[in-house]
Amino acid sequence: MKKDIVLAGVGGQGILTIAALIGRVAMELGMNVKQSEVHGMSQRGGAVLAHLRMSDAPILADQIGRGSADVVIAVEPMEALRQAPLLSESGVIITNATPVKNIGDYPETETILNELRANPRNVVIDADGIAEAAGTRRAMNIVMLGAVSDFLELPGDAFPRAIREFFAKKGDAVVEMNLKAFESGRQAAKKG
Repeated sequence: MKKDIVLAGVGGQGILTIAALIGRVAMELGMNVKQSEVHGMSQRGGAVLAHLRMSDAPILADQIGRGSADVVIAVEPMEALRQAPLLSESGVIITNATPVKNIGDYPETETILNELRANPRNVVIDADGIAEAAGTRRAMNIVMLGAVSDFLELPGDAFPRAIREFFAKKGDAVVEMNLKAFESGRQAAKKG
């Protein structure tokens, strides 16, 4: 099995946490994992991009070429659109519908979402709203992890276990909230 995943967003949205959790699960399953990251002024709301490759065979490069990603997951719609050219013809693009309007001439949100929905395999969800319903908007990235989880062909119980371990030091309430966010994102992707 091999999956090439592009993760995109804006600084502070938790892209690298999503990548860390996916990588953790893949490594626990004995898979090879390579990841590269670009933090473009991420502390000031700039773009954050990660390429995550996982395979049961050796991985020679950490970058994902144009037209070859199995999944593009974005926590911000314009960043999803920027990374869409990396998606393979059979790939899926999964994005949060809530924009981060950190530039003066940010395009109309509906225009961006319509372009993303033009992809034959797309999932567009209100991850911010789903996270808020689960307990906090800060769990939006875990909602997105839930949304992508079924597309990664990994065992269903692997992510809840990784979430428990990852957030254990923050207490049971934080763990439970993130598990709820994960499951809510998973269910939203199935509807969407």
